Amino acid sequence: MEDITLRVARKEDCARLMELVRELAAYEKAPEEVTVSQEHFEEAGFGPNPVWKAFVASTMINRQEVIHGFALYYIRYSTWKGCRMYLEDILVTENWRGKGIGKLLFDQLIIEAKEKQFSGIVFQVLEWNTPAINFYQKYTDKFDPEWINVSIELQ
Repeated sequence: MEDITLRVARKEDCARLMELVRELAAYEKAPEEVTVSQEHFEEAGFGPNPVWKAFVASTMINRQEVIHGFALYYIRYSTWKGCRMYLEDILVTENWRGKGIGKLLFDQLIIEAKEKQFSGIVFQVLEWNTPAINFYQKYTDKFDPEWINVSIELQ
């Protein structure tokens, strides 16, 4: 395996992260759903009141760092469980899948959640995304079919 570096995302990574977000949206058959601007994305992660944090996985190619994957999360509060990590997105770009990058990123999320004393990690996975489900089943067998996703769009 290549020498993969994991680190906390920086503001200058945002353009690449947005490329990966668009790749994920295309994979999930919803490319038109990505409506956030680059400026808003950067402000939300690195402005005066950041709401998300991410880890990136990269390698050096021709002496330049290239990001191949990321895991982006934020803190949510459960009245039943307290502070929990909400994993918004985890993606390894298609050409780099199967090299252990997803595991490195997910393991880093677990370390982060434990260090911050969160009560757990929650996320969603599309029911047809068998590769992702198989990946997550290595970590848990708790999949909850009872809840219905609801959202209200304001724009």
